[in-house]
Amino acid sequence: MPPRKGVAKTPGTVGTMSKIFILHGWTYQTETWRSLREMLKERGLEAEFLLIPGLTDGTNPIWTLDDYVEWLRSRTAEYGKVILIGHSNGGRISLAFAEKYPEKVERLILEDSAGIPAMGLRALKRDVFKVIAKIGGAVTKSEVLRKVLHKVARESDYQRATPEMRRTMANLGSVDLGPIFQRIKAPTLIIWGEKDTTTPLASGKIMHEKIRGSRMVVIEGARHSPHITHTKEVADLITEELTRP
Repeated sequence: MPPRKGVAKTPGTVGTMSKIFILHGWTYQTETWRSLREMLKERGLEAEFLLIPGLTDGTNPIWTLDDYVEWLRSRTAEYGKVILIGHSNGGRISLAFAEKYPEKVERLILEDSAGIPAMGLRALKRDVFKVIAKIGGAVTKSEVLRKVLHKVARESDYQRATPEMRRTMANLGSVDLGPIFQRIKAPTLIIWGEKDTTTPLASGKIMHEKIRGSRMVVIEGARHSPHITHTKEVADLITEELTRP
């Protein structure tokens, strides 16, 4: 089924359902998520916002994607099934978790998610991350390598990053999740900004094609973070998805 464009009709308040977790991208600013969370709360959807270890929770480990999957397993251990809303890198973590622990994920909602096999210039970016992930601490000692990582990561994210965070970003950016998409079992909604240049729309379409039974909605005029620029559309789509049988 081809991705559709447009906005869902405004749904009503929903009843009791599984615990909802939001996983943000590389970095976040609290205020950029506040409006979406408030809109969801008005509809009866209480979403817990998770700070990501080594990126935004104040700790400084050097982690791999496997580490994040086990961290999320620990955070969700007290719940039978959960609903995951993952944006960008948060989508990457959510996908990997849903593939490894399918019994834990009731629904998966991906917004401009990372994890698709790189194409064109993004393939170069992926290869650079692979090299940096392997050489580790040398990144912090080499001015040339620091400049390379600065170019392939978003500038604002790089400027905020500690040396350990740069290693973690390199570890995550080097992973190709393409082979796991066909093993995702949870009902999946894919939301994508039409004009996203960070994770291009073409990547979202491939993800939609590979994840069986997934729905995809393209938000016209949006870029990489529709939850900021098109908050009501995203809230409507999430609410609609979570009230589907």
